Amino acid sequence: MEVYFQSDIGKRRKSNQDYTATFTNQKNQLLALLADGMGGHQAGDIASRQAVEEIGIAWEATTIDDSEKAVQWFLQHIQQANQRIFEKGQSQPTLSGMGTTLEVVTLLDNHLALAHVGDSRIYLFREQRLIALTEDHSLVNALLKSGEITQEMAENHPRKNIITRSLGMPGSLEVDVAIHKIEDHDQLLLCSDGLTNMVSEPKIAQILLEAASLQDASQRLIEEANAKGGLDNITVLLIDVGGESQ
Repeated sequence: MEVYFQSDIGKRRKSNQDYTATFTNQKNQLLALLADGMGGHQAGDIASRQAVEEIGIAWEATTIDDSEKAVQWFLQHIQQANQRIFEKGQSQPTLSGMGTTLEVVTLLDNHLALAHVGDSRIYLFREQRLIALTEDHSLVNALLKSGEITQEMAENHPRKNIITRSLGMPGSLEVDVAIHKIEDHDQLLLCSDGLTNMVSEPKIAQILLEAASLQDASQRLIEEANAKGGLDNITVLLIDVGGESQ
């Protein structure tokens, strides 16, 4: 397995509120996380980093090597992280309303276990096809599903940035979890909406297909998002299931 990740501030933002990292547990099982923070001042930076590092460091102490146990662990620890981010947001006026999306994946026994909150995304790239494994928790996606707007209207909707679920919300947080069978030639893409709002899925698939390496793919995806305007921070994390770590 090979992993590569990269983050870019984009063309319009003054700071990068995305955060991504990988961790390994006591059974040498990889956990990859990506978060896109929100909130004024540095609140978004703090929320995204706290979510990733808190969950990642907790993973390092585990001996989990089973996908069913992994998703149950995700549910417990994301709930705890949500509560702590909410409490921190209440503790200081400058952190009020801070929150973050979160994508979490681990690969165990030919299965992918994932958890998802918000409008960052997880994709599977298999046999030249890009397959979305997550569904945006956003106002626009809710309107799209209800038939109130079309796909074309969704792409340029003025309230596109409003998400309906994030870490940092009061009370119990609903978290999407799933387990998928994976194959040796599969690749996984975790990304913030700074990529998907700028670059179409067919173009992402083309870049993944043509890239010489994960690093090349990451750089080309970020360059493409910036070429289209770079309106937000852009973060990509790629995993080649059958690749050899560098």
